[in-house]
Amino acid sequence: MLNHYSTYLSTYYNFSQNNLKENSKKPSKSSPFECGFDPMKSARTPFSLQFFMIAVIFLIFDVEIALLMPIIPIMATCDLKLWLSLSTIFILILLLGLYYEWAQGALEWAN
Repeated sequence: MLNHYSTYLSTYYNFSQNNLKENSKKPSKSSPFECGFDPMKSARTPFSLQFFMIAVIFLIFDVEIALLMPIIPIMATCDLKLWLSLSTIFILILLLGLYYEWAQGALEWAN
């Protein structure tokens, strides 16, 4: 019963929203709000894809560095050979990822 009521209510709200709203075609309604002033430029400025790729690579390696932080405290509670092998594997995976990004040219900045 509750399922039918919620379906009816959501359909009613959706129908009333689409049919009762005011359609304003003013250009000021679609522009970004800047403290009540008219915007100086368009909000859709071109963005460098190379900068975006460098930022994504930085974020990925930043998270991986955060994953490296618990390695030192774990050393005190873990077997030294196990700790050394797991740490080496993790760092090798990081280095392989860095080498792959370098080989693909993601770290090269075009002129």
